[in-house]
Amino acid sequence: MTQYDLNLILNPNLSSEQVLTEKEYVETTVKNAGGEIVKLDEIGNRRLAYSIEKDREGYYLYYTINAGGNPLTSIGDVLRLRDHVRRVVLVKDRPEWKTKKA
Repeated sequence: MTQYDLNLILNPNLSSEQVLTEKEYVETTVKNAGGEIVKLDEIGNRRLAYSIEKDREGYYLYYTINAGGNPLTSIGDVLRLRDHVRRVVLVKDRPEWKTKKA
C-alpha cells in the first residue's frame, strides 16, 4: 500500500454536525476503496487565495491515507460529488519532499 495526502476544502458555513458528517463520509469512502486513514489534521476555516463558489474562506481537512490501486478514481472522484466539498487534492506522498537540503 502506498501513502497519499488527501486535502479537502469544505464549505466554510457548515455546522459542527455537518462537518462531522463529512468526515465520517470521507472515512467510509477510504475504507470502501480498501484504504486506511493514518492521520487527520483538521485546520478549520482559513482564507483562500481566490474565491471558490463566491466563498473567500474554506474549511480545511488534511488526511494522510494508505491506499492501494488507483485512489484518484476510487476516492477522489467520489468525494468530488459531495455538495459541501469545494476542492479535493490527492497526492502521492514522497519522502524526499520532506527532507531539508543544506
